[in-house]
Amino acid sequence: MRLILLGPPGAGKGTQAKMLQEKYSIPQISTGDILRQAVKNQTKLGKESESYMNQGKLVPDSLIMELINERIQKPDCQKGMIMDGFPRTIEQAKELDKLLNKKEIKLNHVLEIVLPEDEVVLRLSGRRTCKNCGNMFHIKFKPPKKDGLCDSCGGELYQRKDDQEETIINRLKVYTDQTAPLTKYFKKQNLLRSISGFGSLDEVFNKIIKTIEKSA
Repeated sequence: MRLILLGPPGAGKGTQAKMLQEKYSIPQISTGDILRQAVKNQTKLGKESESYMNQGKLVPDSLIMELINERIQKPDCQKGMIMDGFPRTIEQAKELDKLLNKKEIKLNHVLEIVLPEDEVVLRLSGRRTCKNCGNMFHIKFKPPKKDGLCDSCGGELYQRKDDQEETIINRLKVYTDQTAPLTKYFKKQNLLRSISGFGSLDEVFNKIIKTIEKSA
């Protein structure tokens, strides 16, 4: 089974991808993870990518596609894969289609986790991170026992820059401008399945499983 997960920041794509990975025994493929691994291993593609990253530039789509191509040829992808955070744009989606067609591989589902903007802001802006151990809390959904202090190590909690409201709104704008049009693209291919992001992790996961099984 080959899946793509779409959804705005804070929709829980990464967590759901890991849960799907466990259930179906297929790997979660994240371009961020692939890039970090390639750079760490100093592969040819990793070195090329690193030169762009060091200059603060986006890694070109051509390089991303080479990394994806390399990754999906590995043995653990034979039974399927879950693409998390890729493709991000229509251009990347078209290139992915070409790549999969060459390999005679078909996508089964594109799962869009739907969440309104105000809920995204609430979820992300309420997050607090421990400066000492990195543990995460939420002022509404998972508050610390002592205000401003980590339950595990007593370290000071702080709000990361990317969890500040202004940054979140900018990230949502980027998502709306670049990634949201993908829903129309995949809808035309009859691959898009929309799932409400409201509810607990398990509730959303169960909705995803029901959607996959219903569309099988």
